[in-house]
Amino acid sequence: MKINQFATVKNEFKTELRELINSHFVANESVLEKSPMVVLKSLLQRCYPEMPSVNGADFKIDQLMATENLTATQLLKNEHALTVTQFYNLALQLLQFEVGVDFNLSDPISALNEINLPHLTVADFTTQDLLHAWYLLLTTHTKNGQSFLDHLATKGYFAKLLQTTQLPKPFLFNGKAQAVFDTNNLIREVVYVESDQDTDHDGQLDLLKVEILRPEETETGLKVPTLYTASPYNQGTNDEAGEKLTHNVDVPLTEKPVISPTLTDLQASEAKPATLPAKRDVKGNASHAEQSFSRESSYTLNDYFLARGFAVVYAAGIGTMESDGFRTTGDPEETTSTVAVIEWLAGNRQAFTNKKDHIGIEAWWSSHHVAITGRSYLGTLAIAAATSGVEGLDTIISEAAISSWYDYYRENGLVIAPGGFQGEDADVLAEETFSREKQAADYLPIKPAWQAALSQMGQEQDRSTGNYNSFWDDRNYRKQLASIKADILMVHGLNDWNVKPKNVWKMWQGLKDLPVTQKIILHQGQHIYINNFQSLDYTDMVNLWLCNKLLGVQNNADEILPDVLVQDNTKVETWNAYQDWGGSAAPIELNLSADKLTSDAAPSAISTFTDQLSEPNFTHYKSHYANWRHDLVSTDSTPMAANRLIFKTDPLTKEVVLGGGATVSLRVASSQSVGMLSFRLIDYGVAKRLSVSPQLLSRNALDEGYHWREDDLKEFQLASATPYKLISIGHLNLQNQKNSYQTEKLVPNQFVDVSIDLQPTVFRVQPGHQIGLVVYATDMEMTVRGNQDIQYQLDLSGCHLTLPLQEK
Repeated sequence: MKINQFATVKNEFKTELRELINSHFVANESVLEKSPMVVLKSLLQRCYPEMPSVNGADFKIDQLMATENLTATQLLKNEHALTVTQFYNLALQLLQFEVGVDFNLSDPISALNEINLPHLTVADFTTQDLLHAWYLLLTTHTKNGQSFLDHLATKGYFAKLLQTTQLPKPFLFNGKAQAVFDTNNLIREVVYVESDQDTDHDGQLDLLKVEILRPEETETGLKVPTLYTASPYNQGTNDEAGEKLTHNVDVPLTEKPVISPTLTDLQASEAKPATLPAKRDVKGNASHAEQSFSRESSYTLNDYFLARGFAVVYAAGIGTMESDGFRTTGDPEETTSTVAVIEWLAGNRQAFTNKKDHIGIEAWWSSHHVAITGRSYLGTLAIAAATSGVEGLDTIISEAAISSWYDYYRENGLVIAPGGFQGEDADVLAEETFSREKQAADYLPIKPAWQAALSQMGQEQDRSTGNYNSFWDDRNYRKQLASIKADILMVHGLNDWNVKPKNVWKMWQGLKDLPVTQKIILHQGQHIYINNFQSLDYTDMVNLWLCNKLLGVQNNADEILPDVLVQDNTKVETWNAYQDWGGSAAPIELNLSADKLTSDAAPSAISTFTDQLSEPNFTHYKSHYANWRHDLVSTDSTPMAANRLIFKTDPLTKEVVLGGGATVSLRVASSQSVGMLSFRLIDYGVAKRLSVSPQLLSRNALDEGYHWREDDLKEFQLASATPYKLISIGHLNLQNQKNSYQTEKLVPNQFVDVSIDLQPTVFRVQPGHQIGLVVYATDMEMTVRGNQDIQYQLDLSGCHLTLPLQEK
């Protein structure tokens, strides 16, 4: 087991002592005049707030062992010096590590080093040493994935303290907000924000339902910042309707007309109507909402911060249940909808208590400081809002987020499905999230208009060509990066084939020269959240970040948190910090030769493969993706042997760490006037590898606060040994030889030169392994699959692979 903590603030002892006094672990500075044993006993008694009496706490203390032969109670009765071994035996038990399982009482220091926990190296403790060690202990993570102080808070430490003591709210320790707010008394209310749009064309500005959870203390004057999650799924989804609309992908790739538009030609974004409907008259004002709710569709990271004095807001946006408008899947109208809620929180927009009475309501409890949180579509709308430059948005935490919808549903002139959702497209997602359908009286009058809007979206997304066009240009947030004012924390999985890593890579590159702080965390998972990992203090990192950005705490978050943090793909529970993603000046250049990747000169030779499968194999692979993936990349004899080419390096003599996107350059010919290529970069070599989905370690082990919600504790673990591992993928339409918006004529059997950047990564290839490139055509999981009789030829004299390296 290894725990990685990146959010610990290193303070001078006088600051540590002041924070220990403020949090009532010690009374005042006179504690330094007492002996270590006296102070230790007092500190230990504070570790059991669930015990109402001193005797009860002493009973708990008596269950701890200080040495192999000495209980904690026996230790506290003697007047000998407190040794480092004795203290850390006690500390490890307080951190929920088990004697004989996680560490040995004879040598706790070895366990501390192995688990990667901070500790002192003195021989015997002075009282100052003890207090410094206790401060570190409070910031150290337990076996169950939270800081010791968070663990004490979930047992009632602050709740008990607040019965007799006043604490400032929010309350900070080590630069981070603590769980001193009573979540049993949260105020839940609903308002309807009026946006500057009329997407359903009913002659009225759209009203947007907003669900709010805020601390009770706001009723007595406390102004709080807000974590806002814009989730189109929040009010429900139309799964059956979405399934019916899902597109048939068993269709042939068709020839596209030759076109040569410029990017400027594509930037004619649909203009808003010259005149929007008038704003609603305000016929009165209220200080409190009239509508409430019971249980919101929540995000556990938001739950954590509700106990720490942040308000949380959820809004599904236009076209969702109890809101107005139509769904538009990522275009400027959806950005307007998302931003409207921020403007209300910042005091710059009107909201109402309901949709009928025109009674206005302000976010008077708001400090006008907002962060947006969420994964996938939720994180995507965080990026959309940030690119608006809206006032009041101080930071976003975008996880697995789309930065351009073309890179989600298309790639290099091909229709490409997000992993796991073959046949989905922008219109399907719009239908799935149009939760106004769930209320018949609201939906039926607008059904014809909605169906017309959906049909128009289906046409404009243009599945017939897969080209980048004005529809996708409207949904490319990276065009507006220069407008961003908010600092950004990005999180993405390097095995996320749903929202592929290109989305976050291009964000990272595009933000480099802008006057905002950007951080990125890259994990080895798929399309997941990471706030419940055992090995990483992600929640602490976010706490440090948000306290700095929203509360203005001078905790040096920008300097303390790594710019780039990457989970190692070869070792469990290992996270490596870098200054940049990619960054190496000397990539590896390889040529394709027969079945090899080599630095030798490229030969004059032709390699061929065919796309068409036998009907039984084609039918089988369509419903057995795992079998298809195996047969595609396996070097054993498989039914796919004639349908792909595999090129491999010799076994590596030293480790190679890839960083960024590999570039494949090919001279290729198709036997027809259409063609596509797909690519897989593979790590060949038998090894136990991390699973791409984290395993459950303990259900409901992470308490978000005192008598509050929980989360499961998870971690990536090594799976059974496999002979290979997917590193990256890529796809290309052979008519898109220059870019994704211009198409060329493809002459059958005439060679053309093409180049493609594969999905970016950070990947460690171990000595003895081989780097492989698999070249094929139809991707069963992502491309159209017409099973066409097309033969492909590669002129190996013009085929190369460039592998960028990660900086050290």
